[in-house]
Amino acid sequence: MNEDPVLLTNDQWIISRRGNKNIVDPQRPYGWLVEKERTTSGKIEDTGIIFLTNRECSFHCLMCDLWKNTTDESVAIGSIPKQIGWALEQMPDIKYLKLYNSGSFFDARAIPEDDYQEIASLLKNLETVIVECHPRLVNNKCLNFRDMLKPDLHVAMGLETVHPEILRKLNKQMTVGDFRNSVRFLSKHGVHSRAFILLRPPLLSESEGIYWAERSIDFAFDSGVECCTIIPVRAGNGAMDFLMEKGDFSLPDIHSLETVLEYGIGLKTGRVFADVWDMGLFSSCKKCIDKRTNRIVAMNQSQEIVNAVECECNHILR
Repeated sequence: MNEDPVLLTNDQWIISRRGNKNIVDPQRPYGWLVEKERTTSGKIEDTGIIFLTNRECSFHCLMCDLWKNTTDESVAIGSIPKQIGWALEQMPDIKYLKLYNSGSFFDARAIPEDDYQEIASLLKNLETVIVECHPRLVNNKCLNFRDMLKPDLHVAMGLETVHPEILRKLNKQMTVGDFRNSVRFLSKHGVHSRAFILLRPPLLSESEGIYWAERSIDFAFDSGVECCTIIPVRAGNGAMDFLMEKGDFSLPDIHSLETVLEYGIGLKTGRVFADVWDMGLFSSCKKCIDKRTNRIVAMNQSQEIVNAVECECNHILR
């Protein structure tokens, strides 16, 4: 009997389809950048992002490719503060910073708790610090770190999708109830939260991808998050490429990303952003890709629906 890959999306199945990791230096972040982002105040500010090098995430989600820039073992105490300090020296003066560590900031095997105080000291001149974390790892460690910080702490979590079967098959190892409880815990203690929402995970058609992304935004805001980021699902991690070859996954279309972003902004419930990395993956029309990308960026920053791009590809049946 042939094995159905869709039913085997567990740690072993996902890891077995990986390629090699990239070579990384535990004393340096594997990347950093500064981008414009609309803040909670409504101003568009320079926001730094540091991609910290540390141990691979303990969760192995089907769609994730962040493992490519991680170490196999925990980094030494002191390594993470060195990475942050080095990156901040490369950046212009900023007041807003995202610390992304390819997993969960509050996973002790990734970010040592002994480093929290030194990290907080490095961030004392900022206004807001955003970290990422799996909902099941949101606990009193968040509050301990918050109490050390001078800037406000925001926690970004992957809700991904509220489709119950798809969420299970993503190997996320959480329920929507886990997500809601984590948001409520953070809100109770005065910590803002963000949600990552996937656009068209495996096993969904284009229209289903739009529908479930919109329902996921609804759920995230209803749970109490302040901000949602829509992430179009990509291939490139081995497992997703395998599903694409089998016809169980297709890249979402840039028109769908525009549709979901317009929906989220139209709610006027909180900030909604679309991830604009490598937009060319999601468009087959070279005539309008730059205009569409610019439109999405404009909507991200203004939080208003911008005039649609006119192109013959708008009329192609999808």
